[in-house]
Amino acid sequence: MTVAKQPSVTEDVYVPSERRIARERYRRSRARRATGIAALSTLVTGAVLFVVITNSPGWERTKDTFFSAHYARVALPQVLEGLWLNVRLLAVCGACVLVLGMLLALARTLRGPVFFPLRALATAYTDFFRGLPLIICLLLVIFGVPALRLQGVTTDPVLLGGAALVLTYSAYVAEVFRAGIESVHPSQRAAARSLGLNNRQTLRYVVLPQAVRRVVPPLLNDLVSLQKDTGLVSIGGAVDAVYAAQIIASKDFNYTPYVVAGLVFVALTIPMTRLTDWVTARMDRRRAQGGLV
Repeated sequence: MTVAKQPSVTEDVYVPSERRIARERYRRSRARRATGIAALSTLVTGAVLFVVITNSPGWERTKDTFFSAHYARVALPQVLEGLWLNVRLLAVCGACVLVLGMLLALARTLRGPVFFPLRALATAYTDFFRGLPLIICLLLVIFGVPALRLQGVTTDPVLLGGAALVLTYSAYVAEVFRAGIESVHPSQRAAARSLGLNNRQTLRYVVLPQAVRRVVPPLLNDLVSLQKDTGLVSIGGAVDAVYAAQIIASKDFNYTPYVVAGLVFVALTIPMTRLTDWVTARMDRRRAQGGLV
């Protein structure tokens, strides 16, 4: 039995035109040229700054006081040990800030005259703690609460400092969440109600998912700021990265430990900053393509 051969189908292979090839070649050359110019200008700027700084009259004294390799080696282990406290504060306070900020935002967006007292309290809270400097809030909580001598209230500066951070940053995060909630078009609520969802279900399944997606970049920025401000709990005596650097610096009057602590915080912050930029760019691309409501 013979089997008939199927006719071969020749698929069309896309062959770019000469004009397209030339255009792509031109774009690559422009990109290489721009990269080369950026690299050269960066090197020139760095060289100029290096020459100006190293030739300044007080450079030798400044180098010994702020950039001593010996004191950097001495301070780094203790600063890293104190940094663990900052990381734990960021994790715990960040979670509390998100929860309290969301509750405040929901309280401010409640409708109806019966909820006016709740809206007024939430508004007063956000206005007060957004206007109060964080350092003053830390001082009032860390030193004021123990002065009350309340039974069962902790006097641990770490817990009190974390509470002050939560109080302040919750006000900022609440406004971010509120902006996201109010950015959802009223037609979304109307469509959800027409499908039979009540107010609570509309808020949970329709409004909040869209609101949270829209405010992810500013929320990440607030967490980056919180990460840096965890070092302020050292004013109450908590041995974090900043206070560990202060202890070493006060012994020998050399400020290199402060530089080490600053660089450690920068190294910890850069990944979160790059993550924020990536999330923002990704959401912008999806919004431009019509994939994000």
